[in-house]
Amino acid sequence: MSEPSGEEPQGLPCLLSEEVTDLLMDRTLPGDVFGAIVAATVVINDTRGQVPGSTASAKWPEQRRMPLGADGSLGIAEYVIVADADPPHIVLTRIQLY
Repeated sequence: MSEPSGEEPQGLPCLLSEEVTDLLMDRTLPGDVFGAIVAATVVINDTRGQVPGSTASAKWPEQRRMPLGADGSLGIAEYVIVADADPPHIVLTRIQLY
């Protein structure tokens, strides 16, 4: 499916799992971690899940992991690209903090 000429392809919505939502609602979560998670959702959306430096699972290529924070200093964000759903979307499934 091609995009109309002159228009940039749109990103995919990045939804949060219940686990990630609970983490973001935690009042003790440091601000830099909160900001890194929000920034990750923006990058995931903008790149349609093809985040530079992300790695795909060999058994499940729709599942991806990306470093969280500068050079992965805060942890790893895990997400799933659900491209064949209607509408297509991405789910940020888990955050593993260091």
